Amino acid sequence: MSHWLRSYLLLLRWNLLRLRAVLVSLVAIQTLIAVGVMIGFSFLVAEPDPVTALYLATGAPTIGLITVGMVAAPQLVAQQKAAGTFDYHRAIPVPRLAMLAADATVWVALALPGLIAALGVATLRFDLSLAISPWLVPAVLLVAACSVAIGYGVAYAAKPEVTGAITQAMLLVALMFAPINYPAEHLPDWLASTHQWLPFTYMAQAIRESVAVPATGVSPVPFAVLAAWCVVGLGATYKIMTRRN
Repeated sequence: MSHWLRSYLLLLRWNLLRLRAVLVSLVAIQTLIAVGVMIGFSFLVAEPDPVTALYLATGAPTIGLITVGMVAAPQLVAQQKAAGTFDYHRAIPVPRLAMLAADATVWVALALPGLIAALGVATLRFDLSLAISPWLVPAVLLVAACSVAIGYGVAYAAKPEVTGAITQAMLLVALMFAPINYPAEHLPDWLASTHQWLPFTYMAQAIRESVAVPATGVSPVPFAVLAAWCVVGLGATYKIMTRRN
């Protein structure tokens, strides 16, 4: 455990040093994406009702976390593959999960300002009264970890030329065809049923119920589903990371 923790801290410092030239830009971009998604979708509804406003207010931070984990992080891995540094990183004598945890920590930290900004702007924009629950922290961590696990799994398994297309397709599905910014009832039955097996619905539900707790309380279902996706994603990624060429 001490070796794992020391490796994690060293890798975290290394990641921060590698990204120090673009950290501010990345934070600004992620914040603009989260706030922009919320404001942009609000233009589609002249006077959103409280339910619609809540979906928009919590959907934007969810999209921000998905963008970081499923798009930005895997595209960086694809760049490392193209530049030839990917194999060098795999050869470093550190625990593979410590490497993944260090990467995930950086990307989650980059997404947090956007999440806070989106909720703050949404509160002012829609005059919402949010009741933040203690479940928000595990919800954010699970959504981020699930996104990173899936994104890294794609980046490690696919060729660099294909990774960009796959991650952009996942973002398109999350942004336009997943019940994140709107209820699942707006989707065709077959697509709504499909999303019962995908993580997007549960990501949005975990965030939404954590900032506006329903009368029935926070449901444990999205947390359980996201945890299962994390285990599967991390397991697949770990297997790929430790696979010999």
